[in-house]
Amino acid sequence: MSLADQVSAALEKEIVLGELAPGLHLDEGSLAARFGTSRTPVREALTRLAASGLVELRPRRGAAVAEIDEAVMAQRFEALAGLEGLCAYYAAERMTDIQRRALRDAHRRCRGPAESGDVDRYDAADMIFHRLLMEGCRNDILIEQTIAVRRLVKPWRRLQLVGAGRIEASWAEHEAIVAAVIEGDAAAAERLTRTHVDHQSRAADKLLGAAARPD
Repeated sequence: MSLADQVSAALEKEIVLGELAPGLHLDEGSLAARFGTSRTPVREALTRLAASGLVELRPRRGAAVAEIDEAVMAQRFEALAGLEGLCAYYAAERMTDIQRRALRDAHRRCRGPAESGDVDRYDAADMIFHRLLMEGCRNDILIEQTIAVRRLVKPWRRLQLVGAGRIEASWAEHEAIVAAVIEGDAAAAERLTRTHVDHQSRAADKLLGAAARPD
């Protein structure tokens, strides 16, 4: 993990969990000192967070924590459910035998992190799984749009995995998706994938709700 990755992941978690309040100025120098790095990785991390809507880059005023709009987040997950569902539908129809084996192997590699509860390793393996599922649809426009929306929900999609039992549930949902794709059941693959993303959305919403409640 690069320095920019480390800074981005730490700030991402603090913003989503409400530890950094909306409107808070994010000073590059202070952040560089905090993370023991130069300003360059910090600047890259802030640019990434701005792309996902967690940070606002203000001309001549620097970066600040953005206001999290829960309605917008829900719309993003809703769009993602539809897009990933379509990817799964076409993947079940169009995947080659080699692609199906790669998807099954990627799913199996998620098992270890799921059993150990290792969020970082599971998230990395999960990204590979979903990328292979997307590529299986063999529709470049659909893949491009799905990646764009996944980028917008990335902070919440990752952090919802910390919820009790969420990683194990995610793996089980993948298991059902893989079975449907391998069997060529496009309708089931779409339905199961949409449900999978819906569960991510609910888990993320629950996480935000817990963070918003006072101790």
